[in-house]
Amino acid sequence: MLDLGISKMALIGAVALIVIGPEKLPRVARTVGTLLGKAQRYVADVKAEVNRAMDLDELKKMKESVEEAGREVEKGIYSTKADFEKDWSSVTAGLDGSAATSSGDATPPRVGATAARIPPPGQELAPQARRHAAVVQGAPGRAAAGAVGRGARGALPAP
Repeated sequence: MLDLGISKMALIGAVALIVIGPEKLPRVARTVGTLLGKAQRYVADVKAEVNRAMDLDELKKMKESVEEAGREVEKGIYSTKADFEKDWSSVTAGLDGSAATSSGDATPPRVGATAARIPPPGQELAPQARRHAAVVQGAPGRAAAGAVGRGARGALPAP
């Protein structure tokens, strides 16, 4: 840009004083100052408008990415819902089928291979399993809830 030092400004002022004259110089200086101020405000407004347009573009891109992520989440939810409904219907069909074939056994139907079933008191268990079953079932005269583990050995009478 213009590199105006004090010496260059003094030279411009001296030439303006000679050309314009001492009586018109203050009015011309005010007019030039006003025009320079308006030019600076106009440049600042243009810069702000360009920055707003850039921010608007960024916001539009961000909006599109958020909408895309929302669509992906919605697809995931619907697919998970469909999978859940399919699995649920197969589980309930399995429960209905096992209950229909039950021979009057009082034990609840098994829901999978991992379902645990505690045998009735007449069946034999290993000592550790007996302690665990006593704690789970809360049997009277058996091991207390805190007596599971190494410290509970011998807490139950042998059958």
